[in-house]
Amino acid sequence: MSLVRPFGESAFLVDADGPEAAQGLRRALTAEPIDGVTALVPGRSSLLVEFDALSVDTDALASALASAVPMPPAAGRERVIPVVYDGPDLAEVAELVGLSEAAVADAHAAGKHRVLFGGFAPGFAYVGGLPSSWRIPRLATPRTRTPAGSVAVADGMTGIYPAELPGGWRLIGRTPAALFDPRRDPPVYLEPGDRVRFEPIAAGEWERHVGPPGDW
Repeated sequence: MSLVRPFGESAFLVDADGPEAAQGLRRALTAEPIDGVTALVPGRSSLLVEFDALSVDTDALASALASAVPMPPAAGRERVIPVVYDGPDLAEVAELVGLSEAAVADAHAAGKHRVLFGGFAPGFAYVGGLPSSWRIPRLATPRTRTPAGSVAVADGMTGIYPAELPGGWRLIGRTPAALFDPRRDPPVYLEPGDRVRFEPIAAGEWERHVGPPGDW
């Protein structure tokens, strides 16, 4: 039985044993939808379930959510993100993880990454898969402006800034790929469960990769 807690007047927060369990709950509730549920948003260790408060029996819904069983992990799509590894924090990250700058780029690109959940800003995906030695802290003083496309690491995860935003993640590179477009359906390129492969490119190849990926 999962712990189910009210989250405002029209949502429940369902505790999950990690991001894969949260995604599994979303798949289970998508496969067998419950009337009145309007949105399912997986997090790092929970699933946010939004519903129409005027039409839902909240006690019955809470009971159904508490007994829901996550579906097994899905294979997920592979998403390839081209990256120029020249970020302003690359040298500092290399020092923190005990590698050279080139080795940091190689290790990051060779990792098996998966989108855990989205948040912070539209199109920002929290991507897991870094080794435990990469659980480095965010910057003590966040930047007021982080360029769009910045590829950053913090707390064992990778994040890609979809727009110019404030942020405290450490920047190791940048991508020319556009990952958020409100005019598209879906508007985000990276979704929970997707496998991600970071492909190193030279700065001179930047223009060839500018824009939305071809498999969006």
